[in-house]
Amino acid sequence: MATGHFKEGIAGGRLSSEQYADNFSDLHPPLDHHEALVESDRCYFCYDAPCMNACPTSIDIPLFIRQISTGNPLGSAKTIFDQNILGGMCARVCPTETLCEEVCVREVAEGKPVQIGRLQRYATDVAMSENKQFYPRPEPTGKTVAVVGAGPAGLAAAHRLALHGHDVTILEARAKAGGLNEYGIAAYKSVDNFA
Repeated sequence: MATGHFKEGIAGGRLSSEQYADNFSDLHPPLDHHEALVESDRCYFCYDAPCMNACPTSIDIPLFIRQISTGNPLGSAKTIFDQNILGGMCARVCPTETLCEEVCVREVAEGKPVQIGRLQRYATDVAMSENKQFYPRPEPTGKTVAVVGAGPAGLAAAHRLALHGHDVTILEARAKAGGLNEYGIAAYKSVDNFA
């Protein structure tokens, strides 16, 4: 095959703009207020919640869902962020279908789990759209900590260190922070440059 020539049958521009937009739209679109209330009412708020045990970040899932169901999405977001400061991103990219939702009591009994990931996204999106700041800066300790790498782990560590009053310097080789969230997540999982 000569350079500069396409193989026969290959042509660019086969999809319309609408098809591209549809193909690269949100994998799990956000819930609106009413949908979030309806979905949160499906939760049994299990005492020994299997969903919480399956969550890699140990978020109190029954609590944050109950907070949504009682009209407190900001409280729900704080519950999420207290355990996982990157909860907004995790709500978009976490494979909930093989973690918390797979062990949901409703999934086991009925084959239709509570949409935990979408509820998490709802709560965190409400807080971010209101620019809610849950964590005031504490008194400085006078100590500075260097964090190498501005990926999810580095950013989470920097946040936790700052909560304890330390100044944090993040060292990152790339031009933009975010690591895997910025450079390794498929476009349909994190649209609109969310990372």
